[in-house]
This record gives sequence, C-alpha cells and structure tokens, in this order.
Amino acid sequence: MLADLAHVDTWIFDLDNTLYPAKADLFALIDVKMGEFIQGLLGCDPVIARQTQKRYFMEHGTTLSGLMHHHGIEPRDFLDYVHDISMDRLEVDAELNAHIAALPGRRLIFTNGDADYAGRVLDKLGLSGLFEQIHDIHACQYVPKPDPSGYAELCRVHDVDPTRAAFFEDMARNLRPAKAIGMATIWVNNGSEAGNHDHHPDFIDFETDHLRPFLAGIFGESA
Repeated sequence: MLADLAHVDTWIFDLDNTLYPAKADLFALIDVKMGEFIQGLLGCDPVIARQTQKRYFMEHGTTLSGLMHHHGIEPRDFLDYVHDISMDRLEVDAELNAHIAALPGRRLIFTNGDADYAGRVLDKLGLSGLFEQIHDIHACQYVPKPDPSGYAELCRVHDVDPTRAAFFEDMARNLRPAKAIGMATIWVNNGSEAGNHDHHPDFIDFETDHLRPFLAGIFGESA
C-alpha cells in the first residue's frame, strides 16, 4: 500500500465532481434550478439571478449559505427544489467502485449537499451500501465547507481520528481545514468550476485528475 496512506483507517469523500467526473456536469442542471429559485425569490431577471448565485457561492461557500445570510430562506425548501434533477448523466464505473470497496477501514461522505440527494447520486453510481454515513449540510447546521466547524463536527459525530483519515475533494479550498486537523488530503483536480480557487500546495498532499487511477495506485496497481 502507498506508504504515505498506510496509516489511514477512515476514507472521507466529497460527493459531486469527486465520485464522478466533473464532465458529467450535474451542476449545470442544478444551476438552472438555482437560477429559477433566485428569480422567484428576488423577482429578478435570469442575468441578475446568475450573478447573485455565483457571488453567494464564492463569498459564502454555497449559494444556499448566501441566500440564508442575506434573505433568511428556509434551507430545506431550497435544497428540495434545486436537487430535483435527473441523474441520467451519471454512469456506473465498476472499476472505481471496486477500488473504493477495497479500501481498508471506514468510508464516509462529506458533502455540502443533503443526504437525500447524495443517496440518489450514490444509487445511480452503484455505490449504495459502500459508505457508512453521509455527513451533509444539515449535519453541519448549514455552515458549508470550508468552514472548520463542519470538519470538527464530522470527527465528533462519527468518532473519526483526523490523523488517521484521508479526505478526497474536488474543491482545493475545502482541503485546507482538513489538513489543519491532520487529515491526509487528496485534490481531485478534474475541472470543477472554481476547483483551483485558493489552491496552495501546503495543504494538498496528493493531486489527481481522476479517482480511479489514484485509488488503484494506492495498492500499487495500474488503473
């Protein structure tokens, strides 16, 4: 096993654009739904809605967090609306799934989405049953990554020793708090929108453009 990860007994994965390629672009569908929600909320045109959405995402970590901060929306209403999308763009990657199943120890999901949506994604990817728990935005009290509080809460609730954990994530900035508490960090740099925002090598241990070859390489295998 790759020596730098031989100590790991808890494997933590982000969901979107990490467990499936960014080219699947589920966010394009979610973007449309978020735009519709913001237009209805603010009574604005699509251009203003998109500008607002992207500004909140960059300033607050998620569009939801920005809408809660500035407009006091009910988070479940927003999440139910924007996640009501087709999963047809996702495909099962049997080799990737086998590599994930082979990881020794525990496997968790840590996402800024919600558990219902994450469950649908995992079902479509053929990954249902491989993860012990989904730590979602509700569990984080709607404070999204990269706020350190969500990482601390994940470790507390799920009894994770961060110095024996590895975290896989497509958004580089979300790895900083993980590294700060001792996790091994893997940046899945596969073209996610703003994925390299605030990137710095100090808090990234490994970088890969696809999970499959990286996980294969952990055990000295070819992809």
